[in-house]
Amino acid sequence: MSTILTVSNLTKKFGYLTAVKDLSFTIEKGNVYGILGPNGSGKSTTLGIVLNVVNRTSGEFAWFDGNISTHQALKKVGAIIERPNFYPYMTAIQNLKLVCKIKEVPENKIEEKLELVGLLDRKNSKFSTYSLGMKQRLAIASALLNDPEILILDEPTNGLDPQGIHQIREIIKKVASTGTTILLASHLLDEVEKVCTHVVILRKGQKLYSGRVDDMMASYGFFELKSSNTDMLLTFLKNNHSFSKVTQENGLITAFLSEEMNSEVLNRSLMDKGIVLSHLVKRKESLEEQFLALTKNEAN
Repeated sequence: MSTILTVSNLTKKFGYLTAVKDLSFTIEKGNVYGILGPNGSGKSTTLGIVLNVVNRTSGEFAWFDGNISTHQALKKVGAIIERPNFYPYMTAIQNLKLVCKIKEVPENKIEEKLELVGLLDRKNSKFSTYSLGMKQRLAIASALLNDPEILILDEPTNGLDPQGIHQIREIIKKVASTGTTILLASHLLDEVEKVCTHVVILRKGQKLYSGRVDDMMASYGFFELKSSNTDMLLTFLKNNHSFSKVTQENGLITAFLSEEMNSEVLNRSLMDKGIVLSHLVKRKESLEEQFLALTKNEAN
């Protein structure tokens, strides 16, 4: 699989503030990557550096195996890192024709891209008549005019209503299905869980995790249990190597698995010990729970 972007030991300081600290990750062709982290974690700064709009303090980045200059490489990149900026008195078509002139690309893809983002029927409407969601979709169409190998989006659903958020996410999935690589920055776990194949998690400019979303969520899950024999149940769980951690809160016992086990096997083992359960539910840890565990561990 070919490499689209390599970031190595990237650091950016603004005076005393370190916005990005010794950051390294790789973007491979054909995947959807999310840079996930709370506001102020260095996501936008990182995107700004690789797009040549923010100067790095130290470290390196290389586009497309490092064979071409950043200037040449960025011709194969589509990016939206700020609010869509079009002429309000011009129509969607007129605005996109202008973008084609600036990017020095032919105009023959305009209608195709407008259709992709669901705006073909509003192609002759002035930009000023567009809703916030429509403006964002036009920006995506604009970023796709040069048929980029990678599309970069900074907080693409910020400020949108639920319908607008859904539309943008569907467009991202549609673009990804054509083989275009996508890199998006977001503070929304839900966004990353729904549209990304890979995630880079940042906190205060530092990387906490980098890898597949599936791998991050590939824990063995946990059981939620209740029994009138609470003490016996706790003793059994704590002495069983299949569980990595056991907690108790308001009568509910949570037992985290360190290996695969189904509910039937656990229930039978407990019955053999004379422990009867009044409640047994098996759950998987969500990305949110994994993220919180990760950031909590880092904070301690």
